[in-house]
Amino acid sequence: MMLEPDSPRLQPTWRKPVGIIGLVVVLALYAGLVAHLAEAIGQWPVLAQSLAYVVLGTIWLLPLRRFLIWMETGRWG
Repeated sequence: MMLEPDSPRLQPTWRKPVGIIGLVVVLALYAGLVAHLAEAIGQWPVLAQSLAYVVLGTIWLLPLRRFLIWMETGRWG
């Protein structure tokens, strides 16, 4: 199936560039928060550290799906 050039799917929207910039900013802030917590987490036993970093490394993925849907469609769900 070939899309026509004036198809709504091919028309650029403001949501994608704003969404990408927002995503980069939020991820940088989140990385800063995790880096700030690193000294305290470093005092924990190794297994607790591993669990903490696995959780902190994946928790940011939870809102990502809805955010990407919003960037593509303009709806949150």
